[in-house]
Amino acid sequence: MLQDILNDIGIVVFAASGALLGVRKDFDLWGILTVGALTGVGGGILRDVLLGITPPTSIQNWPPIVVATSASLVVFFFHPAFSELRRSVLLLDAIGMGLFATSGASIAIDQHASAFAATLIGLLTAVGGGILRDVLANEIPLLLQPADLYAVPALLGAGVVGVGATCSSAPTWIWLVVGTVVATGLRITGLVFGLQLPTAPSGLWRRH
Repeated sequence: MLQDILNDIGIVVFAASGALLGVRKDFDLWGILTVGALTGVGGGILRDVLLGITPPTSIQNWPPIVVATSASLVVFFFHPAFSELRRSVLLLDAIGMGLFATSGASIAIDQHASAFAATLIGLLTAVGGGILRDVLANEIPLLLQPADLYAVPALLGAGVVGVGATCSSAPTWIWLVVGTVVATGLRITGLVFGLQLPTAPSGLWRRH
């Protein structure tokens, strides 16, 4: 039950982040709904394809698309309530990333994936929708931006679920909550304090 709730919340916040980016890019109603819906369900589709769940749950059943579209419609009509669209997109993306990382890993565990596979699938579930959103909006994906910790928080959050659920007797919901807090918290901390991974030294390949 908690897994389903987290997955639905992840769809809502990711769809909202996609719709907000569509608003910022001056898309029309169809464009905003499209980028919002695809952002909301994109990671889940990738997860199901990797797990051999076909057709993917997000398109086999109507609720995920309806939830994502509804969230996008709310953003379309009420986006002025968000005082700063860029910050709103980043905050919603951080929450959605954490939720999808852990729910993706948990679903993989339910499909008898190993802890390692569940961790990677959780990571891909978390970043899939965001990459699709940014590509559609002609933005550099947050996953690749040097100024942001993105993949690492998702990987750690998914790893908490993957390792905890397979190596501990504690209920899975505990690891879902802990993993979500770890992933989202680290992502937001990185944004607030400007944490980032090192980049390649400049001028390393220059020869005189």
